[in-house]
Amino acid sequence: MNMNKILILGAGLVSRPIVSHLLKDGYNVTVTNRDGNKAQSLIGDYPNGKAVAFSIENEELLKTLVSENDLVVSLLPYKYHLQVAKKCIEMHKNMITTSYLKPEMKALDEDAKKSGIIILNETGLDPGIDHMSAKRIIDNIHQKGGKIEAFYSVCGALPAPENADNPFKYKFTWSPKGVIMAGNNDAKYLYNGKTVYIPNETLFRNPVKYYFPKVGDMEVYPNRDSLSYIDLYGIPEVKTMYRGTFRYPGWCEIMDGFKKLNLISYDTYDFTGLTYPQMLVKITNGKDVKDVKQYISNYLNVNPTSLVIKALEWLGFFDAINMGRSTDSPFEITSDLMISKMGIGNHERDVVAMLHIFVAKYENGQKEVIHSKLLDFGSPATDTAIAKTVALPAAIASKMIMTGKINLKGVYIPVLPEIYNPILDELEQTGIKFDEKYGLNLSDVLF
Repeated sequence: MNMNKILILGAGLVSRPIVSHLLKDGYNVTVTNRDGNKAQSLIGDYPNGKAVAFSIENEELLKTLVSENDLVVSLLPYKYHLQVAKKCIEMHKNMITTSYLKPEMKALDEDAKKSGIIILNETGLDPGIDHMSAKRIIDNIHQKGGKIEAFYSVCGALPAPENADNPFKYKFTWSPKGVIMAGNNDAKYLYNGKTVYIPNETLFRNPVKYYFPKVGDMEVYPNRDSLSYIDLYGIPEVKTMYRGTFRYPGWCEIMDGFKKLNLISYDTYDFTGLTYPQMLVKITNGKDVKDVKQYISNYLNVNPTSLVIKALEWLGFFDAINMGRSTDSPFEITSDLMISKMGIGNHERDVVAMLHIFVAKYENGQKEVIHSKLLDFGSPATDTAIAKTVALPAAIASKMIMTGKINLKGVYIPVLPEIYNPILDELEQTGIKFDEKYGLNLSDVLF
C-alpha cells in the first residue's frame, strides 16, 4: 500500500519547516488551522498541498480528516493530543506529536498496538533532539562496557545575542504562555547520589553560570523533574542527573522578582477599573501607596534602578493605564504584556543552544568527560532555529513511518536506536549537527 497522505494539525510558529519539507519530498500534505488562510500561507504554490479551516471542536471534520490521511502530525496545544490520538486509534492511523508524553497518552499503548499504529511523541527539540542525541552517546558508552556517572543536559531557545535588547534579554519564538508557565514548576534533580528538590518559589534563585562559545555568558536553572530521565535513558547507575534551561544573565533575577510579587500567579482577583500600578498594589496587599515604584522597590528590597524594576517599567507596570480587565489572574496580565512587547521581530535571528555533559567510567577504572553541543541560528528570511529544530525531526520521523523504516506499534518516544539514528543522521544533512568532544578533564562539568 502506497502511503502518501499526511495531515498536519496546526499552522503555528513551528509548522512551516515540516510542511515545506514534506511537500518538497512529494507527500500530499493537508494543513489545518482555525484560520484557513494561515494554513494556506504555509502551502504556497505546491499543488500537493491542501489547506483546511478546522477547529478541534468539530469532531465530524476531525474524523473525516483523519480517515482521509495515512499519518497525523498534531502540532496543536498538548491538551488536544489525546482527543486526536483516540481518533487515530479508531481509524487505524499513525500519529506523531512534538510534545511531552503524558501518562494519559502512555495509557493508550495497548489500544495503539491493537489498532496496529504507532503514536510517536517527543519528536521535537526539547523534548526530542535532546533524547536522541543523549541516548546515542549513552548507548555507545554502555556498548563499550562503560557506565554513566553523571549526566547534565541544558537547552535554551533564545534571541541571537545581537537581538537580546530588552531587560529580559529574551524574546518569544514558541508558545509564549508555556515559557512563562514553566516558571511555576518545581524542580528536582540528582547530585552526587542525593535528590535535590527546588520548590517553584526559589526556582530562579541560584542559577549556574556557563559560557557558550558564539553566544556568550549564560545562566542555567533546573528544568522540572530530572529524576524521571534515569529510567527513560536506561542509566540506573547515574549519581548526578540534571536537566536545565539556558537564559542570558538577568532573566533569573527578573523572574524571581516577578514571583515574589505574585505576578505569574494563577490566583484570580477582581481587577475591574484598575490601572497597572493599582494592580501591583492589590496583589501585594499594599495600603495608601503614593509612589508605586518606590513601594515595589521596598517590597522587593531592591534599588529603584535594579533590573527587576527596569523590567517592570519597560513592560508598562508603572503606567497609569486602565487594564480593561475584570476577574483575571496576574499570570494572564503579565504574560499578555510580555507577549505584546517580546515577540521576535521579522528581521531578527534566534538561536537554539543545547549542551550535554557526560561523565563516563569504564571497566579499567578510567573516567572521561564528554561534551556534546548543538548551536543553531535561525534565519530571518526563512525559518527560526526553534521552528527548524522542533519541526524537522517530526518531518523525518513522518517519512520513516510512511516508508516503513519505523515499524513499531504502540506509544513511543525516540529513545530507541532504530528511531534516533536515522533521524539524527538526516538532521546532520540539514545542518543541525552536534559538536562532540571526548576525553575532557573531570573538572569540565557544569557544577
